[in-house]
Amino acid sequence: MKPSFAVVGHPNKGKSSVVSTLARDDRVAVSMQSGTTVVAEAFDISVGQSSYQLIDTPGFQRPRKVLAWLNQINVSADKRSERIREFIKDPQCTRQFKDEIELLRPIMAGAAILYVVDGSRPYSAEYEAEMEILRWTGQPSMALINPIENHDYVDNWQNALLQYFKVVRVFDAVTADLNHHIELLEAFAHIHQPWSESLKKLVVEFNSEVVRQRQRSCQLCAQLLEDLTGYQLSQKVVTKTQAQSLQLLLEQRYYQWMRQREMKAHDQLQSIFRHYQLDRVNHELTLPDDLFDTDKWYGWGLDRRQLTTVAGIAGATAGSVIDMAVAGHSLLLGALGGGIIGSSAAWFGADKLANHKVKGVPMGGFEARQGPIDNKNFPYVVLGRLLFVYRALLSRNHAQRNELIVEELRISQLLEQLNTTEKKDIYLALDRLSRHKNVPDLALVIEPLFTLA
Repeated sequence: MKPSFAVVGHPNKGKSSVVSTLARDDRVAVSMQSGTTVVAEAFDISVGQSSYQLIDTPGFQRPRKVLAWLNQINVSADKRSERIREFIKDPQCTRQFKDEIELLRPIMAGAAILYVVDGSRPYSAEYEAEMEILRWTGQPSMALINPIENHDYVDNWQNALLQYFKVVRVFDAVTADLNHHIELLEAFAHIHQPWSESLKKLVVEFNSEVVRQRQRSCQLCAQLLEDLTGYQLSQKVVTKTQAQSLQLLLEQRYYQWMRQREMKAHDQLQSIFRHYQLDRVNHELTLPDDLFDTDKWYGWGLDRRQLTTVAGIAGATAGSVIDMAVAGHSLLLGALGGGIIGSSAAWFGADKLANHKVKGVPMGGFEARQGPIDNKNFPYVVLGRLLFVYRALLSRNHAQRNELIVEELRISQLLEQLNTTEKKDIYLALDRLSRHKNVPDLALVIEPLFTLA
């Protein structure tokens, strides 16, 4: 039997938020309205080759009356779980205690208990009936203190919960990251031996998933870079005048395709991290201005100093080929000269975007062409914008529904954190892309930037 966890507690204490966080999927509904969950809902979570189940349950409504019913017959501790089963099967209880029946049924079917309380609200004795009922089930359990607004009463809750649960953790459902998630699984591996091996495998799979997500993101980014830097649109017509008149239409179609292609990549990135409900543009993640607003390119791409460095490296690399060809007899003037020429070139044509050409074609007629973009900074802009989304999703908790506020990402600053070899490899690769040349293993070349996140 795979591990299964029933998330239970009082209404409106963050149970659904805990489920959404542990599911690592924002499709799990989250609401601050009391009584949102009215029936137990199971979510099967697959991670690599492992899986587990999370069950969102209704909140306790009449725990004292339920406990009173259970105590109508005096039973010993070894008979209490059987008494819970009698309660679930009793027709009158089914009608009178729908919420309690709904939350206890999956527990008695084998689910472990994650009992959630709000650490920002005072502890009171009314919760003791709930905890006593859960203790009667005999199932392995853990208590989570979810500080919804503050930590004012966390200590009081810990003192009380430790009398009913072997393990008590403070778990902020809206800010908890993967490490907090793994800590819960590791704790359960200790308190419930039958699941120990399964939970250990889950921990390994979660850590492996982080690597898989990064690798998939790099591949996605590499494909986007290749597509956008190499895209060209053309249209054949009869006369040169017709070709020239097509310029505006081709330009509009060209940039529309480019924007849609970038948006598709960012959508795919969200799906990699299971952030399906995140609205990047309208609400939570606003990308600055337009993809082709060149005034922003020095913010999103490289600054002038770095562009000069890139051009110098690219020119020096080309020049070094000449040096090798003449067995060094040029006294390295090829590398030096290439570097100077490349550096100078970086300062010219900074506003050049896509080429618009009108050319004659064989067998008569003309062809109007739009693209590809020649600007040296363009690949860095595309890379920086995708990294912006990647870093935001990587650190974003799946229970969050508030507006995402992220500062502008400057890829120029990220590049400075890499070692010389990594930086040079990226400079050369993106310079080749800007010249519309193939870059083998591009995903591996840019991966160091993704490990900084």
